[in-house]
Amino acid sequence: MDLVTTTYFPELEDIQKAASIIKEVSMVTPLMNSIRYSRKYDANILLKREDLQRVRSYKIRGAFNKISSLTEEELKRGVVCASAGNHAQGVAFACDHLGIEGTIYMPSVTPKQKVEQTQMFGGDHVKIILEGDTFDDSSKAAMQACRSEGKTFVHPFEDPKTIEGQGTIGLEIFKQADVPIDYIFVAIGGGGLASGLCGAMKALSPKTKIIGIEPKGAPSMLTSIQNNKNTEIFNIDKFIDGAAVQKVGDINFNICKEYLSDIYTVPEGLVCQTILDLYNRDAIVVEPAGALTLAALEAYKDKIKDKNVVCIVSGSNNDITRTAEIKERALLYADLKHYFIVRFPQRAGALKQFVGEVLGPNDDITHFEYSKKSSRENGPAVVGIELKDQNDLQPLIGRMKRLNFFGDYLNNKPDLFQFLV
Repeated sequence: MDLVTTTYFPELEDIQKAASIIKEVSMVTPLMNSIRYSRKYDANILLKREDLQRVRSYKIRGAFNKISSLTEEELKRGVVCASAGNHAQGVAFACDHLGIEGTIYMPSVTPKQKVEQTQMFGGDHVKIILEGDTFDDSSKAAMQACRSEGKTFVHPFEDPKTIEGQGTIGLEIFKQADVPIDYIFVAIGGGGLASGLCGAMKALSPKTKIIGIEPKGAPSMLTSIQNNKNTEIFNIDKFIDGAAVQKVGDINFNICKEYLSDIYTVPEGLVCQTILDLYNRDAIVVEPAGALTLAALEAYKDKIKDKNVVCIVSGSNNDITRTAEIKERALLYADLKHYFIVRFPQRAGALKQFVGEVLGPNDDITHFEYSKKSSRENGPAVVGIELKDQNDLQPLIGRMKRLNFFGDYLNNKPDLFQFLV
């Protein structure tokens, strides 16, 4: 990448031009006050509802702006992209709207809902190819296809036109807010949205602090900033698929390193609890990446008190089949769900004793896996127990040990946990 590209910064004029281009497909999403979060943090918490876009994420902004900038010859040859879901839907919508052909590479682990939505938005104009386990795997395959087929790659975050399209969110926030904005919390995957936001707010509201939020299991931007160079992470937690990349863009790294006020990582379990709270208390459906910014507020509660704060709710493409995993991760994070290897005496009445004397009055068995495979004195079982109060854990373990049921505790043994549960 040449020096001109790596030193690129999104200018306000280019972001304003992008806004005029994307208005035919991108709605101006609401900037809504959250009564619950405002009361909880004694601040004016405003939600930028990008989950309400017609493709249910902000990605349509950058995708359409990029594709609209192509020449007639480039459009005729078609476009290719790689995405974990939301960028794919933006590209698919743009292809169908403009009547051009697109090939979309998605990780094989992409939630089925996102794959189906992408095909629905693209119709006959797009072909979907599932490739690899991560966005980075799909991206490599997509770029190889571009080189061999002469098509244009529509990057989800490292492209000036994509960044300028995402930066239009900053224009809208500035116009919609009737008070000066002290903080904007923005989720970071590859860094395209954060980069565009930095460009817009530097020109329109330079005193606004922009806080980048990443998943704790995929801290690519934080790691890069700490190392002072763009750094690839090889082992990431892909659960927050919309914000889990192994390496951020070089352009985006340079912009975020210079202009972000802070960057913070949020545990995946806390994100899951935030998703459940938004659904149960606010009737808002978000995907994991869409909950990142709100999940981070607790860590900044002292700084944001009495401040005007915008949280960008980046998307709502959540697959309902993931609900059980979301609840599980939330309970594990809250220390309310615990897994054990329990050694049951192989005698009549052992299970009755475990339920009657080991479990507390509010404890509930949610997982039980046992098979009598030998005539040994004790037979192991994998047991999951949900508590009402995290303080009930140690008394539970104490009763297991006293009555000789305790075998091992699995929550703090991730390799064994993943194998057995």
